[in-house]
Amino acid sequence: MTEHVRVAVIGSGFGGLGAAVRLRREGITDFVVLERAGSVGGTWRDNSYPGCACDVPSHLYSFSFAPNPDWPRTFSGQEHIRAYLEHVTDLFGLRPHLRLDSEVLRMTWDERELRWDIETSRGRYAADVVVSATGPLSEPKVPDVPGLGGFPGKVFHSARWDHGHDLAGRRVAVVGTGASAIQIVPAIQPAVSRLTLFQRTPPWVMPRVDRAISGAERALHRALPFTGQVRRGLLWGIRELQVQAFTKHPNELGFVEQLARRNMARAIKDPALRARLTPDYRIGCKRILLSSTYYPAIARPNVDVVASGLSEIRGSTLIAADGTEAEADVIVFGTGFHVTDMPIAERVVGADGRTLAESWKDGMAALRGASAAGFPNWMSVIGPNTGLGNSSMILMIESQLNYMADYLRQLDVLGVPPGPQGTGGGRVALDARPSAVDAWNGRVQDRLKRTVWNTGGCTSWYLDASGRNTTVWPGTTAEFRRATRRVDLAEYEVLRAPARKPSASEVTA
Repeated sequence: MTEHVRVAVIGSGFGGLGAAVRLRREGITDFVVLERAGSVGGTWRDNSYPGCACDVPSHLYSFSFAPNPDWPRTFSGQEHIRAYLEHVTDLFGLRPHLRLDSEVLRMTWDERELRWDIETSRGRYAADVVVSATGPLSEPKVPDVPGLGGFPGKVFHSARWDHGHDLAGRRVAVVGTGASAIQIVPAIQPAVSRLTLFQRTPPWVMPRVDRAISGAERALHRALPFTGQVRRGLLWGIRELQVQAFTKHPNELGFVEQLARRNMARAIKDPALRARLTPDYRIGCKRILLSSTYYPAIARPNVDVVASGLSEIRGSTLIAADGTEAEADVIVFGTGFHVTDMPIAERVVGADGRTLAESWKDGMAALRGASAAGFPNWMSVIGPNTGLGNSSMILMIESQLNYMADYLRQLDVLGVPPGPQGTGGGRVALDARPSAVDAWNGRVQDRLKRTVWNTGGCTSWYLDASGRNTTVWPGTTAEFRRATRRVDLAEYEVLRAPARKPSASEVTA
């Protein structure tokens, strides 16, 4: 049996839960949240590796409509963020809408009925609108290293941490030096016998000014909620002011580089090691990482830094591209995620029978980060070019939820929502015009040309296979909020269902 709903939300991380809350606040209760796992949380459920924490301040990395006065630290750990998402789920009564252990296998547009037919691992659904909130950090990327299948030890990705495997006294190889690795290395270094870090490109690392939030501060935020809002506003404003340096004046980042170099010099006394750890690209080209424990851990006697990527594995011997060899009992891949080749796109079949992945074969592009041409009534949260290099993604998510809400209002104005069995007149859909998608994407790409992410001299996960930046938003969060406040119907084609022929009984009547 197929269950019909007005909206199907895919994913239950910040984007999916935020969409669910917004739907309820808009008076829409006919929706489901399809989640492939057995609980909510998204990336904060999947990433539970040692040391996992957020690099955005707690009071900014939370919904504006669900402030948390009880954050224990200025930068929250994974367990606290996951608990916050569970709290949001309960606070807004979302559990009846959740369909857990329901992985979306296929979504196909039915142009006659103007709805999406959705096949999941636990049943079928028909939805007038799909809100895809699977997120860019949901599918781990493991490199295809020759010989990996013959490695006799344990292998896992940072987002699939094996907590049942004790690393104490083991020889551990960590592959990658991104945001996950710089948290993992200090957390496991004291326990392992040998830690070998395969570093293809060194990151810029700034100190992490983290501290416990006092009981008095938390009591103040509980008693006077506006103080939490002020705190959030200050954190937001500082990051908005920083955007100019990233987007328009990358050369002004030299001062920040000096601060990062001093941070390294304080912990790394060996000149040769310091040289291996010093990036040769402009700071900000890759995401600036925050840690006060990474460099001290690397300087310990049981850590080796191989300034080259892993190229081959022979038994338990790991061989770097520069020929360096290391023995290991465990390999941990901190190699990131499928960001510019969103896996869910393979499962979305649009109006012309093509998958979204086929439509995006030359690079992801969506109108205002939400709508793709040829995929009516399908919206993404954290879609193409909505990422940030220096602030909180929750700000961008909430902007996209504003856009989603107005999108649904426009559908209400243009047609009558169908009944519970999918019947009813006036069924309509909105399909982004290719010209509108091209115009929006052209403006975004033009603005990206002079940003540090495009000109900084690095190859980052922001760039797709052709070198195009399909990830980052080249402006402030305030600009994006203004751009997504309303749906401009001129950017969409309005589709209407074919007139239904009356039945024989209706004719005779």
